Amino acid sequence: MPEAIRNIGVLTSGGDAPGMNACIRAVVRSASRLRIGVFGIERGFQGLIDRSIRPLGDADVWSIGGLGGSILASSRSDRFRTPEGRKEAAAFLRSREIDGLVAIGGDGTFTGARLLEDETGIRVMGCTGTIDNDLAGTESTIGFDTAVNTALDAIDRIHDTAAAMQRLFFVEVMGRHAGDIAIYSGVAGAADVVLYPEDRTHTLDTICEYVNREMSRGHRTILIVVAEGDELGGAEYMKNEVSRRTGVPAWATVLGHIQRGGKPTARDRIIATLSGEAAVEALAEGKSRMMVGVRGLSPVLVPFDEALLATHRVPEAMLRLVRRAAKGG
Repeated sequence: MPEAIRNIGVLTSGGDAPGMNACIRAVVRSASRLRIGVFGIERGFQGLIDRSIRPLGDADVWSIGGLGGSILASSRSDRFRTPEGRKEAAAFLRSREIDGLVAIGGDGTFTGARLLEDETGIRVMGCTGTIDNDLAGTESTIGFDTAVNTALDAIDRIHDTAAAMQRLFFVEVMGRHAGDIAIYSGVAGAADVVLYPEDRTHTLDTICEYVNREMSRGHRTILIVVAEGDELGGAEYMKNEVSRRTGVPAWATVLGHIQRGGKPTARDRIIATLSGEAAVEALAEGKSRMMVGVRGLSPVLVPFDEALLATHRVPEAMLRLVRRAAKGG
């Protein structure tokens, strides 16, 4: 029989993602049902260093599911990146009789969580909390759907003005080294071309050839979605280079951090709730060192090693769709 869990800690770390609060809520409510105490750790792993925690009960979280950001705040901790810092964090957790930890975040968060368990024995479960959708073993991460819909709303609006003014627009979306936000929002937003890191077929020459070809056919409105991690460069660079080479005036819009804020969509709230409950149940059953992913809206437990070391892949069906849907693909 696994050793009983008395209390668990929950934290959010790294970049914020819509749905983190819904996940915190699910952790607290699931733990309450199992008669396990919950402590909220403020500012991520740095909160363990600073000993900044507070008890969380049902009354503290009942209305937070629709809020963006994180009620626990987030940060990145240089001290926690060291073995000494992780040892200090574990000693603090044990001094408060906290037997397990739910860490909500992305690859950096899970790397720290894995090291904490490996080095100190503190049991850890991870819940995805990143708009990038760049973790292996899950179909979607908490925050991804909201970010896509935020980007799509902006693309739709830019489409309107691009058509009215007959202009060439480059729209840059977030995602670091993953192109999921660009691909999904680009397909849904009827972009003419989508540039993303997983695709190596486009060059500046092919983009310029495409722009010249479309303009010669009388197509004066072109919208190109650019992932921030694309090897060709960001929207501003593409705007300047393509305009210089083709002589066609171009405009660029960088959406930036609006994609990380705002109310989470229903899908993100559901994924967050499934993940938070599954993480607490796994800890209560003696499981740890895993990420909770989702497949077909069912929670799945994925070892940290697989989530971090395996390559995240965009579904092949989605790649085919983006190539067919975009006239430049």
